Amino acid sequence: MKQTLRFDQISCRLQVEGVPDVSTGQGDNAIGIITGWNLQWAGRPELEGKKEHLLALIQTVLPYARRLISDAAAPVGNTTDPVELQPAGAGSHRLLLRSSQPDTPPLEVQLDDAELADLVRVLDQLRTDPRLQLSLDLPPARPLRARELGGRIPKRQRLAAPAAAVLVLAVTGTASLLWPTPRPQSNQPAPAKLNVPR
Repeated sequence: MKQTLRFDQISCRLQVEGVPDVSTGQGDNAIGIITGWNLQWAGRPELEGKKEHLLALIQTVLPYARRLISDAAAPVGNTTDPVELQPAGAGSHRLLLRSSQPDTPPLEVQLDDAELADLVRVLDQLRTDPRLQLSLDLPPARPLRARELGGRIPKRQRLAAPAAAVLVLAVTGTASLLWPTPRPQSNQPAPAKLNVPR
């Protein structure tokens, strides 16, 4: 029996259709096999495709949003990927979708911050819905590396700690050279005084 999952936000609606995978004993209200999906945007062409295209959309949009929240925005995807997302100016994002059909030009969609947030919400709702009972093969969520976050910290601030460490080392070294060294004390015992009667 075909099941439909629908997730609504202000600017978009995601609808996923599928059937339970009876070979694994899934219930009637579960989706274990995705048969199709479509994404409706206000004033834009409707997107649809197979499981692979939906998975590519999730694998691109969610990591991009994560970097955006960390103030380390960077393009996700390249010219060979079916989905590519990159910054396109202040508050704007360029989503490029490549069709698997030959001789079909890629579809470019400009999203503002609110539309991107709506897209992230519907994809996240799908990902966490207990009725969707199949592996999405998403990469594990890991913290961004220091070099990925380096661009958001001003250069002066990044160099302040190493410069302070070098300065402290130089001052300490100079002070230790100028400090007078104590005289060595002999380890010989002091001569004993004899009381000689006079």
